[in-house]
Amino acid sequence: MSSKPTDSLQFLIQRFQNYKSHHLLQHFPAKSSAVLVCIYQEQGEDGNELRVILTERSSTLSSHPGEVALPGGKRDEEDADDIATALREAREEIGLDPSLVTIISVLEPFVNKKGMSVVPVIGFLRDKKAFKELPNPAEVEDIFDDKNRRAEEREHEGERYLLHYFDYYVEDKERNFVIWALTAGILIRVASIVYQRSPEFQELKPSFWKQPN
Repeated sequence: MSSKPTDSLQFLIQRFQNYKSHHLLQHFPAKSSAVLVCIYQEQGEDGNELRVILTERSSTLSSHPGEVALPGGKRDEEDADDIATALREAREEIGLDPSLVTIISVLEPFVNKKGMSVVPVIGFLRDKKAFKELPNPAEVEDIFDDKNRRAEEREHEGERYLLHYFDYYVEDKERNFVIWALTAGILIRVASIVYQRSPEFQELKPSFWKQPN
């Protein structure tokens, strides 16, 4: 995504800060987790591009092995809030020093089928070079690019909804990664805030995510 004059990093930060998000949860539900949506700028062919740090879950994990995900996980008792959970998990999973990340917003929690809330914490990595590991970066604009998207119709308790899949090709790894389900939903939400518009495709979110329309 090329940065236009009005799309400076500070301007984008302001968009998130102006977004009316939920208050930080001080009393966690029984099942609560947070993920870090860590955005950074990288020079591309057409100017500065916004990218998001993604990870590939280990194939040995019992839950969602091998899937592309945002760094994050379940809250610990010592975590003060959603931000603390997201930053701690990012440090544990990808070695990201919390001091490198500027937190600028916390979005409404998504709720999965099992009733666990997943809170997206939005942060900017100002100095990409200071963080050596940048696994599977995906351009924010790719989530709005219909040419690499497909959707699958699902049903839950009589309600029809769509799961979106985005194919992302990483040149240095010479393979495709698939961003889908809740991770795709969170990134669509983030892109909606960045671009100040809804995606051109029909989103049809499941109601159990408990997301605003």
